[in-house]
Amino acid sequence: MANEYARNTTLRSPLGRVRGLGAARSGVHHWWLQRVTSMALLPLTLWFVLSVALLAGAGHAATVAWIARPWNAVLLLLTVGVTFHHLAAGVQVIIEDYANQEWVKMAAILAVKTICLVLALAAALAVLRIAV
Repeated sequence: MANEYARNTTLRSPLGRVRGLGAARSGVHHWWLQRVTSMALLPLTLWFVLSVALLAGAGHAATVAWIARPWNAVLLLLTVGVTFHHLAAGVQVIIEDYANQEWVKMAAILAVKTICLVLALAAALAVLRIAV
């Protein structure tokens, strides 16, 4: 009985005992990545919306020529990559919060990441086929 009491007592504070025990230390990285991608999406989305607004009424040839410009192609590829990465990370957080069973959680996260990867590759391929 005395040894058990000695084993369960400590001089560490409650904060000291729990520090570093959350989410296998990956929560901060995920949170930080969400903030970085959202900050990157702000100017990229503004650029994209403004560009599409300026292309309103333009024909197919003018739109293809706009995409074929190197600067626009690079920004489009960056927008596609960051958007789908941000989307996958955000949906992963929702799944982790609301899925109750571990196998459902893992299957859903895998499905979302696969779908986002396939759609990002398809979008990047479309931009590259026009630009190159």
